[in-house]
Order: sequence, then structure tokens, then C-alpha cells
Amino acid sequence: MAVPKKHKEHAPTSVKCGVITISDSRTPETDESGKLIRDLFQRAGHSILFSVVVKDESKPILDAVEQASWTCEAIVTNGGTGLAKRDVTIPTLLPTFERVLPGFGELFRFLSYEKIGSAAMLSGAAAGVYHGRLVFCLPGSPDACRLAMEKLILPELGHAVGVMGR
Repeated sequence: MAVPKKHKEHAPTSVKCGVITISDSRTPETDESGKLIRDLFQRAGHSILFSVVVKDESKPILDAVEQASWTCEAIVTNGGTGLAKRDVTIPTLLPTFERVLPGFGELFRFLSYEKIGSAAMLSGAAAGVYHGRLVFCLPGSPDACRLAMEKLILPELGHAVGVMGR
């Protein structure tokens, strides 16, 4: 435990964040998951510099991630990570990642399995680096977003951004 604590001592305590909701049915007013993610970031001392709801289509997703990458150090998407034909977040973003963080998806599915059982294997949740920015792709469910944010993203966000800046 000493090594990770030592590394976290030099991590930034506030990270510039973006939130992208990917949905064909949600609007800024009905975006429960996006609001939850923004609230959790802000309660943890991070700032929200970008937030948008886009259709579950490749071009709007890529455009939003690109635009968020101009000002944000970390970007969280929610929605479009499942098996439905309309779920295009993962096939759209994964090929654009400079690096993939396989541990994120593996741990997310493990934690999800403890909560929802075998259906966890249907999640395509993923994370990687896009133009030097951390990107986390979460399912659209508020429960899944809360799990990923509280158990994985928030505990390591400053540390991860700090390591990337070296």
C-alpha cells in the first residue's frame, strides 16, 4: 500500500472534466446519468468544463470527444456500450485510443457482476487515452455510472492524470 499512497501524494486534487451522454432518447433535462456524473465530479473537487447529450451515432460521439479533449483532462461518456445495434460508443471510440486501459473494463465488469450477476458480461465499458486525455466509457444506467465513478474513477482520477503528465 505504500507505493500507491506515495504516488497519490503528488497527484492533482482537481481535474478538468467533461461529461458526454450518448442517447437517442435522453435530453439535457432528462439526463439522469450525466447529472449524477457531474455531481459526483464536483463533490470530489473536480471541475466540469464540458457537458453535452449526443445521439448514439459515430460522428456526434467523435465530435463531442474531440471538442471535450480541447479543454478537459478526463472525459466520461455514458450510454451506447451495450450489444444493441444502436450502441456504437465502443466501436467508435476504441480504435481512436492511443492506449487502452483494460483493467478498467475488467474491474468494472467484476464489480458489476457482484451487483447484477452474469448480465455484467454484456457491458462493453472501456477506458483509454484519446489525444492525451483519459476517456472512460460507461453504460447509461445511473447505477452503473455511480458504481464506476465511486469505486474506480474518482479514487484514481488525480493519480492517473498526474502519471500521464510525467
